[in-house]
Amino acid sequence: MDLTAANLGKLEPLSNLSLPRRDEIVTMCRIEHYPIGVDPLRGIELTGQSVYLLHGELLVRLPDGGARVIVGGCDDALRPLGHQTGRPVSTRAITEVDMLRMDDDLLDILMTWDQLSSAGLHAESRDESTIWRTMTGMFHSRALTSGALARLPMAHLHELMHRFERIKVLHDTVVVGEGEEGDYYYVIESGRCEVTRAVAGANLHVAELMAGDAFGEEALVAGERRNATVRMKTDGCLWRLAKPHFIELLQTPLLHGVSASEARGKVTSGKAMWLDVRYPAEYAQDGLSGAINVPLNEVRSAFGVLDRARQYVVYCQSGRRSSAAAFLLAQHGLQAYWLEGGLASLNKTDSQQNGARHD
Repeated sequence: MDLTAANLGKLEPLSNLSLPRRDEIVTMCRIEHYPIGVDPLRGIELTGQSVYLLHGELLVRLPDGGARVIVGGCDDALRPLGHQTGRPVSTRAITEVDMLRMDDDLLDILMTWDQLSSAGLHAESRDESTIWRTMTGMFHSRALTSGALARLPMAHLHELMHRFERIKVLHDTVVVGEGEEGDYYYVIESGRCEVTRAVAGANLHVAELMAGDAFGEEALVAGERRNATVRMKTDGCLWRLAKPHFIELLQTPLLHGVSASEARGKVTSGKAMWLDVRYPAEYAQDGLSGAINVPLNEVRSAFGVLDRARQYVVYCQSGRRSSAAAFLLAQHGLQAYWLEGGLASLNKTDSQQNGARHD
């Protein structure tokens, strides 16, 4: 059988999710097919998972010694196996069966978001276009489970719904101009943007952004002017967050600085590794031993390459570039800290320690 949002809408508690959210889940799950006579749950750890029988007949032996036959599509099959009776001791497929497994953490995050957003309508209007739970371009499951939003307290998500402003933008509109002061953080709901940077009198194409992508954070975090121009390639809709709200609700929870001694401790203990975000020429001159070099302007392209199981201590000369890079990394689910004060703070600490030894 095919997995559809309609199938999911018959299951509990998935039936409570919005249709756009169920459509997303369809792309994240797959149906598992088992032949007659096998135990579909054999060798499967059910902790942290919800397992549903979608089709067929399954004999379930219960912890109390009893047994029951569950038929896909019938009442007992609309809830996860063992939801009320406890984990089955064993199961056996009486007919061919189709099963679905869902990660409980993923489901809980999506349920929480949909419950919050069902009441989070934009202040200006209450038509369908401003219902937050339908904004899957901006608040898609990947962002909620592995991006910046997954790392924010739920109370902050609720506040974000009220402080973001939705704007419609036309093709060829310059949203952010290189050299301008940073004032807003943007997330794309729909449409595409082109990012360019002026190099030797020409506009160099840097990246293309689409629904769910964010931009504008670097200038806000580093306190510097915009380092690129972002122009709409198509008509679209953007959500923007003013700098004070960005700092309060996104930067503060996501951006974590460490002192020179804390940074050295993390790296020396093997818990983290150095990440140098300066230009290659700077890195070649005085890069730290064991550091990897990913210049700030290339950090976005490194999200899929860096190890998500590792911690990174991000550094530059002063701390400006590294703070922006650390935020970008944290925003995409990586464990990143920025070295407060940059290399200068490390050199100062080393000088103090050398002086103390000579004394």
